[in-house]
Amino acid sequence: MLLPADLSVAPASRQKLVAREKNLKIIPLGGCEEVGRNMTVFEYDRDIVIVDMGLQFPEEDMPGIDYIIPNIKYLAGKEKNIRGIVFTHGHLDHVGAAPILLEKLGYPPIIGRPLTIALIKGRQEDYKKGTAAKLRIIPVNDLNNIIQLGKFTLKFFQVEHSIMDAMGIILETRGGTIIHAGDWSLERNERRRPIIDYSHLRKLAKPTILMLESLGSTRQESVSSADVYRNLYNIISQAPGRVIIGTFSSQIERISWIIKTAEELGKKIILAGYSLKKNIEIAKELGYVRFKKNTLIDLGQIKDYPDGRIIIICTGAQGERNAVLPRIVNREHRHIRLKKSDTIIFSSSIIPGHERTIQRLKDNIYRQSDHVIHSELMDVHISGHANRRDIADMIKMIKPTYFVPVYGNHYLLKEAAKLAVQIGFPKERIFVPDNGSIILINKRSAKLLSRKVPSAYVFVDGLGITDMQNIVLRDRQVLAEDGMVVVIVTVDAKTGKLVHSPDIISRGFIFLKENKALIEDLRRRVRKMVEMGGHPDANEIKNHIRERAGQFLFSKTEKRPMILPVVIEV
Repeated sequence: MLLPADLSVAPASRQKLVAREKNLKIIPLGGCEEVGRNMTVFEYDRDIVIVDMGLQFPEEDMPGIDYIIPNIKYLAGKEKNIRGIVFTHGHLDHVGAAPILLEKLGYPPIIGRPLTIALIKGRQEDYKKGTAAKLRIIPVNDLNNIIQLGKFTLKFFQVEHSIMDAMGIILETRGGTIIHAGDWSLERNERRRPIIDYSHLRKLAKPTILMLESLGSTRQESVSSADVYRNLYNIISQAPGRVIIGTFSSQIERISWIIKTAEELGKKIILAGYSLKKNIEIAKELGYVRFKKNTLIDLGQIKDYPDGRIIIICTGAQGERNAVLPRIVNREHRHIRLKKSDTIIFSSSIIPGHERTIQRLKDNIYRQSDHVIHSELMDVHISGHANRRDIADMIKMIKPTYFVPVYGNHYLLKEAAKLAVQIGFPKERIFVPDNGSIILINKRSAKLLSRKVPSAYVFVDGLGITDMQNIVLRDRQVLAEDGMVVVIVTVDAKTGKLVHSPDIISRGFIFLKENKALIEDLRRRVRKMVEMGGHPDANEIKNHIRERAGQFLFSKTEKRPMILPVVIEV
């Protein structure tokens, strides 16, 4: 047992006490340099608790990548020490990587509220049929539940967010107490005061470490949910034709509100998108969403009703290639074509890295419809994330020993840290982590180590999962930007002499018919290179072609296509 710090202890004894004292480790594996991929490891003695396992959507310079997940190399060999994985809520940036990572970690116990767990089970079944039965679930049916996870004591508290069953967590250890709000905001009353008071959290055992999601650390004020719903109601009720709403499939609370509004106005709802339909089915089974049997109709029934009675809720507001809204806009959808009289509403925020894609999508919609509504014109989306005032109020209410801003790009974490200093929080008690950072905390001190654990991107595409795809990704980027040139040479296996003239194939680099002189010049150079090379092996020929052909083409075109030499020995 640790003695109180002010108790008189001999120096040698004090040193032994400090040596025996164990550190609480905080290690973000994702979410502290980007939006998404949220996952944090908490380690005390040999026990490990993990909070969230989210995915990150690919950016525009990541061709062929479906999504990105946290790197769990640090946990290799420590799987048996994982006492539980806590999921704060059901958004994909917090649960999206769960099916893959749970499998890799041997299915440790998972902890969450009913909707969160149901969404994880659904994703697990989509990932591999039958694997949901392997999940070891500890449900949180009441926020007053207390769960013992090795040397961690897990408690919960209420938070406001844009999905049902979001919760904050408290992790108590002898080394310190973690307060982690997950994704959160402060809903306010008419006097702009927070509805929920978190002052009781300041009474937790010290030192307390407050970890706050900081995505809104540059936003001054947030629109209220009442304002958003009022605007949506007015748009839907006054729309001259069909209403098409693009949103996230996990925005269950908002989708539920739109369904109720449709019933009030005598309109019909079409849910377009597999994940959206599935999430609403799950929420309905749990009693979170209620609607009349005939409110929802199938896409095939769209012609049975006048346009003024139709509301289509669909995925794809981020411009995702195969999602419903982009397919509608690109005239690739079987049942829906945009009309001038349609009202299209973007009821979602822009995920960083998708700005150009969304702008192109908007431009194409504007060409086809006269009624387009998005957040630049009207408040039709509330992010569910805290703003600057919320962050400041939360810190003041809880009065933690240490403050750790998380969940956002580095500049957002730094802005949250600067905000804390502005309201009087000691700068030396603020730690801004990167992915892979290690924060050590005990009763007497805290520090951010210079060394880090592995946290590089792990890419997921149609072929599999790997953290070695940086090379593959670079190849894809080269192909997308400068194309490729295939050089095929056939040589005599005995003499090394060319059997016939080299063949040149180009894809995405130049149009062959319009650049015959360049291709013939390249062919002559390759022929000369092989003929003057004596009798080297096939690999040496390939290396010479790759290097010299690349230099020649860059000198002529200022492009660097991928050179693929093929040597056939006969």
